[in-house]
Order: sequence, then C-alpha cells, then structure tokens
Amino acid sequence: MPEDARARQRTGTGVGLLLALVLGAVLLTALPDGGGRDADCTPLTVGSWSADDRLTGEFARYGDDGARGDDWTGGDGTHSVRLPDGRLLWLFSDTYLGQVHAPPGPLGESHAWRDTTAPLVRNSAVLMRDGRLESTLPAPLFPDPGPNQWRWPVAARVEPRSPGSDEQVVRVLLWVRTAGSSPWIYGVPTATEVATLSLPGLRVESITKVLDEQRVQDPSRRVLFGTTLVEDGGWTYVFGGDDGRAASRAVSSAYVARVPEGGLAEPGAWEYWDGSQWTTGTRPHPVLGDGRRTGVGSAFSVVRRGGTYVLFTMAAGTKGLAAVTSYWSCSPTGPWHGPEKDFTPSLPSGQVAAYNPQAHPELSGAGRLVLSYDVNRLETDLASAQVNRNVALYRPRFVTLRLSPAH
Repeated sequence: MPEDARARQRTGTGVGLLLALVLGAVLLTALPDGGGRDADCTPLTVGSWSADDRLTGEFARYGDDGARGDDWTGGDGTHSVRLPDGRLLWLFSDTYLGQVHAPPGPLGESHAWRDTTAPLVRNSAVLMRDGRLESTLPAPLFPDPGPNQWRWPVAARVEPRSPGSDEQVVRVLLWVRTAGSSPWIYGVPTATEVATLSLPGLRVESITKVLDEQRVQDPSRRVLFGTTLVEDGGWTYVFGGDDGRAASRAVSSAYVARVPEGGLAEPGAWEYWDGSQWTTGTRPHPVLGDGRRTGVGSAFSVVRRGGTYVLFTMAAGTKGLAAVTSYWSCSPTGPWHGPEKDFTPSLPSGQVAAYNPQAHPELSGAGRLVLSYDVNRLETDLASAQVNRNVALYRPRFVTLRLSPAH
C-alpha cells in the first residue's frame, strides 16, 4: 500500500476534510459579468429548515447492514444524480467498506462500530431505488490513474452521448490528486477528468482528461472543476476552486466553466470565464474571491431557482465547520450577494466538523430543497480510530430547506 494510503487510513481523511479543514469556510465575492439582471431573478435565502431524519436514517440502515462485507459503510464527498429509470446514483470519495458490528463498541460504546481492518477505497457508488439503498457497485468504481494518484468523483449528470444524440450516458466529474508532502497532505491538485458511464448498466466506458494542471508550477493556483453543476439554457455550468489556502493560508478562489449539453467529455467544448467573457484554450480567471479577505473553498454547492442562483457553503469565522450559509446571484459569474442568514444542522457529540454542503435537486420539489453535509472528527490524527469506533461520524446527514425572499 502506498505511504499516502496508509496515512489516509490512519487519519480517516477524505475530500470533505480537505475542503473543510484545509481550504476552510470563507465568504465569497465575484466580478461582474457585464450582463443585465434576469427579470426572474429574486434575492433568495433559507427561510426555514428541518432535519431529514428519514434520509439520514436510510444511510445508517444500509451502512449498518452486515449481510455483505464488500459494500459501503461510510464515506464523504456526497453527490447524487437521478438516472433515467428512476434510480438514484450516489457518489462518494474516500469510502469505508467491510463489516459493521453491533454495539457495544470496542471500548464499551453504545453505538455500531467497524474494526481497524476495514478496507478504505478512494471512491464508491451506491444505488438507491424508491428511497431505499440497494447495492454498492464494485469499488473503487474509478481506478487510480497512476502510482500515488487517485480519483475523487464529484458532480454528475445524465446527458446525450454527444450533442443532439438520442442515446444517454452518465457523465461524472473526477478530481485527480497526487500524493505530496506538507502542506499537500491531502494530495496535490493534478487534473479534472470526465468519466462516461453506460446506461443502464453503469459500466465505466472511458475517462477523459479535460483540464491538465500539472504544467502550473504553483499547486495553489491549480484549478479543479466539478464541485457542482447547474443546467441553464442548453449549457452546463461547472463550478470549481483552487487550493490556495493549503499552501499559504490565503483565501481560495472559485471559477466557473460552461459546456454545451452533451459536451462534458469533449475538452474542446469547455469554455472558461476569463473575467469578461467565455473563452476556450485560456487559463480560467477567478470569479469569486479577492485573495485577501473574501473567497470560497471547494466545498460549496449551487442550485438555480427561476432566474436566481443560490450558493450554499459553510459559514465563515467562528461558525465555520458548524453553520451553513447561503448567497444568491443573478448569474453564475456573479456578483454574489450575502452571506444571508445561516443555520446550524445537528452533529454527533464531541469534536466534530460539518463540511461539504451539497444540494440534491433530484430529491427536491414543491418549494423544498434537500441538502446533505458530511461529518468527521476535527482531530485528524485520531479521526480514523474515532470513525471506526462510531460509524455515524463518517456518513452524510441531510436537511430539508425552504427558500424565501431575502430582505
């Protein structure tokens, strides 16, 4: 096993802790896009929220089921996509497989636990039908691209195999990272890829590199795309971020690209916002963050409601790693307004962090929006032991939101 894999088994870290503990939770700003305001754009904020115990409980039920030893028992980096046949595909980054044992735990705890030999893989995918998790695809779903490198799946969507095609496939954005030394203990940003999965069988047909960042000498300026996708007017807007905070504790920046429907796996179809227009073949320009006081970590999610874009991220300052806040904009390139009022979802007891808020529009409707957030221990040197002693510490939790006009 590579040394970085051993380290990740010891620390229990995944994409979520990278995003939350290294990048941090920060405010954001944006450069104007030069366009007019959408007539349907209305300032929005979280009007109310409640814990979604049913959905949170379903992942606990599935993870605790000891019928198999090769399925999902915990993970972070939670993303989802609705398939044409109604199934829901859940994608995770670092994932624990193996058996979960009934309480008491190894130290007499009253909660379910897994032993220290539980396999940890870089990524996984779990299928849900009619609200019930059914099976884990063979894991890892996406193999390592090279020595000391790994792939973390992020956002996904179903789209035509090519523009105008009647055949549909699943496209999954992947982050490639390479093992590195401090401060890159969670991996050096390396590339953004797009995987194509067949339907309905979900076989990985191909993996295409759409943005290779290895020529960017400063790792803190490398950009990985795919933390969230938004569809609008025949375009898929792909948001991403850099790891500036990992190297210098400076605020990280956010970026946006767009791709015509059916073109996610075509590198030449990607257009990047350069600060004033969409262009191809050039370095993307930050759209959120001034590098000093404001900015954004990669752990954010964007949805579109009417003509309004709403962004969810962990709150800044002392509320970071506990409270979720939101921002709104009339354009994916900004300007973004906020932060609006925040809320603090429930967490297990102890020194626990919340991170990676992700919206799941396919589970939403009638004014409701389902949002997940990941949880893990704050003490990274003890995290692996703690999450094995209490499996609830490394599973997604869910809330249901209702948006209302911001005042």
